[in-house]
Amino acid sequence: MSDLHLLTASEATRLIREGRITSVELVEACLAQIEAREAEIQAWHYLDRKHALAQAEAADAAHKAGKPHGPLHGVPVGIKDVFDTRDMPTENGCALHAGRTPRHDAKAVALLREAGAVILGKTVTAELAYYTPGKTRNPHDPARTPGGSSSGSAAAVGAGMVPLALGTQTNGSTIRPAAFCGIYGYKPTHGLISRRHCLRLSRTLDHVGLFARTLEDLALMGEALMRFDEEDEDMRPAPAPPLARVLAEAPPVEPRLAFVKTPVWHQADAATQEAFGELAEALGAKAQAVDLPEYFAEAWPVHKTIMEADMAHNLRREFEQGREKLSPAMQQAIERGRAGTAKDYLAAQELARALEISLGEIAFAYDAIVTPAAAGPAPAGTATGNPAFATLWTLTGVPAVSLPLLADEKGLPMGVQLVARRGDDARLLRTARWLTDVVAKRG
Repeated sequence: MSDLHLLTASEATRLIREGRITSVELVEACLAQIEAREAEIQAWHYLDRKHALAQAEAADAAHKAGKPHGPLHGVPVGIKDVFDTRDMPTENGCALHAGRTPRHDAKAVALLREAGAVILGKTVTAELAYYTPGKTRNPHDPARTPGGSSSGSAAAVGAGMVPLALGTQTNGSTIRPAAFCGIYGYKPTHGLISRRHCLRLSRTLDHVGLFARTLEDLALMGEALMRFDEEDEDMRPAPAPPLARVLAEAPPVEPRLAFVKTPVWHQADAATQEAFGELAEALGAKAQAVDLPEYFAEAWPVHKTIMEADMAHNLRREFEQGREKLSPAMQQAIERGRAGTAKDYLAAQELARALEISLGEIAFAYDAIVTPAAAGPAPAGTATGNPAFATLWTLTGVPAVSLPLLADEKGLPMGVQLVARRGDDARLLRTARWLTDVVAKRG
């Protein structure tokens, strides 16, 4: 077979199981694609080719011995360099963490290994998963940003270097890079995937994020990761959503969408506003325009208050011991967090919970909310872009997925974001499949 690096994870694991390809062949194809494009894209922070191939060889040996396959057997995965890895450095995009070598895997990484995945390497992150960008460039146009902070993961998948990658989102760090890089990005409901041994910015806001080239692959990876972990304070011992089964089903009735501009609609560029106007027109009665109550405008300052206060606490050691090695943006965010009051923080947490409840009541009447994934296509330069269209959904902890359905006049990808109520992850992906099919039929 040619172009093995373009196989989806679902295709690859089936072909490996059937003995039509090997994990070594797949990993070699991905490494060849990295060799061809890495100088231009710079998606990887750490890559050990020998170690990657050794994992693939072990997967093939297990297959030949007739051992059971995990759902990701032999499939290479990129890991954002904020997840601890016992056999690779984890430096969090921060000079203060240079040379850091954890003794344990993050729970998410351990679950990927248990599912049979080959941990290909560590992808570039913005400094401490916040604002200051790393070296990565957009695979569609290297003069543009891939987004952040999960820049390397999104770019690696978008450039065909790896079929799956792991990221995080505390504001817009999964949805926005997926939109800029023209791939699928999924932020599950808060508390569905363990964050143990992952860099912590904010317990309230931190989510694990997933990148893939198909919805099926998001479901495949998501199910491998949605296992209860009592050491993550926000997880609950409940059955994981049946993502793959529900995704494969036809909706029992035609989905109803709420087209929500949100209070930051004015921040969308002209191309985005025009494209979403055309999308709403094409959907017709399938999508109803819904205006959020005025108090939802508080979501953005509330998110900032919570995030900066939590960062000031969780990054206090870095700030106190090596402030001069942090970027100005990071220093300023931590300073603002340190200057805040407990009264303001508690009020922000209370309002966040109220917004979550109110949003659930609004979303109850619809299968999903449709809204932009970003303010526009990837901007030129290295700045990671505007996260405003992800902020509300991160604050309220609801599931969101970015779909590569639109493009501007230059052909640059523009993501469509679908959002659902907390816990409605499986139905969200099914609705995303339905919308993808509707858009495809309309050309």
